[in-house]
Amino acid sequence: MDQELFQTSCSLVIDQNLQGNGIGTLSEKTIHAVLKHYYSPDISFHEQKVKNYVADILMDNQIIEIQTRHFHTLRRKLDVYLPDYEVTIVYPIAHTKWLCWVNEETGEVSKPRKSPKTGVKYQIFPELYRIKDYLKNPNLHFNITFIDVEEYRLLNGWSKDKKKGSTRNDGIPVSLFDEITIATKEDYYKLLPDNLPKQFTTKDYKKAAGVSQGIASTALNILYHMNTIDRVGKQGNAFLYEVVY
Repeated sequence: MDQELFQTSCSLVIDQNLQGNGIGTLSEKTIHAVLKHYYSPDISFHEQKVKNYVADILMDNQIIEIQTRHFHTLRRKLDVYLPDYEVTIVYPIAHTKWLCWVNEETGEVSKPRKSPKTGVKYQIFPELYRIKDYLKNPNLHFNITFIDVEEYRLLNGWSKDKKKGSTRNDGIPVSLFDEITIATKEDYYKLLPDNLPKQFTTKDYKKAAGVSQGIASTALNILYHMNTIDRVGKQGNAFLYEVVY
């Protein structure tokens, strides 16, 4: 993790693309652009053609794709890339978020207000499920990048205050909080909560990780698929799991 390089990348992208144009004018969203510069300051490696596709970053035999969501859209690229290249998918998560509201009619932007929600590593599981069949490929890696973000939303929602159902306009990175690398099967142990009991159910994982039932169920599906955990019995109708060491 290189804070200085991250701040340099933020300044470069924001100064070049937003100065005088306001928020949300980029054809490429700001978080994506900043992370591309962070992971490759040399822009000659950016937007490189690989067969019939364009990779965000290509350095020798390594490809980096920055993907904020919808991992399933990468399937065709992965089919082409993985036989010949090492591929790292960078998945940004907003660790701390400050919300700013933009009035489309006046252009007025509200003062930032801190969101009570904190981003967690377990958010990657629904995306991993979308490319589950590729996860055991030794050439596929992930980098979960936690960033603090100012998120700008348009006041165009359906509620009285126009906030519910509003449109997310852009996210502006403020600082880099942490990075988690998933490069091998063993790295999936990083996605286990520290306070799990020896044998546990989906409900136990949900409580230990502080996530929804849906994310907990998806997490155990993926961890079981990666042989990080094993089913050792049942508790009522629920499977019992243990960590495989």
